Amino acid sequence: MSDKYAIGIDFGTESARAVLVRLADGAEIASAVHEYADGVIDERLPGTDIRLEPDWALQNPLDYVAAVKATIPQVLAQSGVAPQDVIGIGTDFTACTMLPTKADGTPLCALPEFHDKPHAWVKLWKHHAAQPEANYLNQVAEERGEPWLSRYGGKISSEWFFPKALQILNEAPEIYEAADRLIEAADWIIWQLTGVETRNSCTAGYKAIWSKADGFPSPDFFAALHPRMRHIVREKMSEDILPLGARAGGLTAEMAAATGLLEGTAVAVANVDAHVAVPAATVTGPGRMVMIMGTSTCHMVVGERPAIVPGMCGVVEDGILPDFAGFEAGQSCVGDHFAWFVENCVPAAYAAEAQERGLSLHQLLEEKASALAVGESGLLALDWWNGNRSVLVDVDLTGLLIGATLATKPEEIYRALIEATAYGTRVIVEAFEEHGVAVNELVAAGGLPERNELLMQIYADVTGREFKVVGTSQAGALGSAMHGAVAAGAAAGGYDTIAQAAAHMAHLKDRVYRPIAAHTQVYDRLYREYVTLHDYFGRGENDVMKRLKALRAEIVAARLSESA
Repeated sequence: MSDKYAIGIDFGTESARAVLVRLADGAEIASAVHEYADGVIDERLPGTDIRLEPDWALQNPLDYVAAVKATIPQVLAQSGVAPQDVIGIGTDFTACTMLPTKADGTPLCALPEFHDKPHAWVKLWKHHAAQPEANYLNQVAEERGEPWLSRYGGKISSEWFFPKALQILNEAPEIYEAADRLIEAADWIIWQLTGVETRNSCTAGYKAIWSKADGFPSPDFFAALHPRMRHIVREKMSEDILPLGARAGGLTAEMAAATGLLEGTAVAVANVDAHVAVPAATVTGPGRMVMIMGTSTCHMVVGERPAIVPGMCGVVEDGILPDFAGFEAGQSCVGDHFAWFVENCVPAAYAAEAQERGLSLHQLLEEKASALAVGESGLLALDWWNGNRSVLVDVDLTGLLIGATLATKPEEIYRALIEATAYGTRVIVEAFEEHGVAVNELVAAGGLPERNELLMQIYADVTGREFKVVGTSQAGALGSAMHGAVAAGAAAGGYDTIAQAAAHMAHLKDRVYRPIAAHTQVYDRLYREYVTLHDYFGRGENDVMKRLKALRAEIVAARLSESA
């Protein structure tokens, strides 16, 4: 009997990656990457002169379909695996990434009459222009005493589903009216693969205020936000929510022809890029926090029962693993933080040295930063260059660097930015533990742990905890393939539960990062200073960041109106 395989497709911020995985042992046989043609749309709409306002981040949903049609044939060709031996497909997506469509799934932005309307396009997870709507939603929820608000740490983020939907209604009511469906891109791509519209429990629970016990908020709550939203769930969404690992449907004839797979191949319901990586990190029970570290970081841990943790992104029963309460927190700016610095703040001499030595700028800066003693730079940073997701839940916060002098070197700033993200993670870990959610072990996944040993050692030193690393750089795609195997089921050569799939397919690296006691002692002192700045600028004592951001928006809006 031939080996069986599954394909996992990880839809990231800039590209999608497909991995073909052998089910017997989790071996990654082939992989392929497809860069989105339009990437992140944050300056102007493609093919137009229409400029976007600050904090907008859109995408073209047709890029997602192109990624499927490009990557699956590539992994089949690379591997030589026969289509009949690929028994399942799983996918994961950034979230909340959502879009308006017609009843047949056609994105509004793909229709000529809506192409030039920004609100007709996909709103990427890091679209933060719905912050006023998020503020209003939180105000209304607090005034009404909505019981679900505490499940999300007391605040709903502007990154999530309903603030984005309300922004569409407020600013482009014609788009809201034309949209037969408002849907997560995660669920939309499954619709394109299977021809069947489904909604998954992960994005519904973490990003759209749904719970297994209570469903969505009441129509009265939505009507309090806006009268037209009273029946948003019934009219434009779905109350039929499927559990993770369930079979959404089979691959359509059209998609089978486009990919080279067999029609009817099992397709799992959608999942979120971070959450799907938890079983790929060998985690099938409570107490082990998985950190998916990339452009941003998601922190996930499961517990025996739900608990309320201020500033968490959410707690969802069965939201990560079946039969456990899944907790999520996160940092909005991690890899993006370092990339911003390298792209904008490194002198030409460093670029020349890196080129001469055959290194990337990140590698050069890591090398130079590694030679510094803890605390030697005299610098301290706040990791809010893209707002704060946890525990402050405030996208209007911005970055800060303190302690710089005319002698400050680029590698010192680079290290301070890494340290800032480690402090942010420590804040999150301590918040969980203070509220009864055990964090006994940390497991890192994603691109950063693969590439930056200094970063991992700093995280161990700052948190005072051991860090293990997932045995693959493609934890999202592997986790998706594992769910594809579960969707196919044991009878087809897959698995009946995600725990069974993890037992065979998930692995950790041998390398463990352990805290160095002398480093941790100094970092404890620096962390106390970080917390002082964190609370001073983040909890309302000094809102200078928000005032500056508001002034910038005012000036940019004036310039746009002058040039219109």
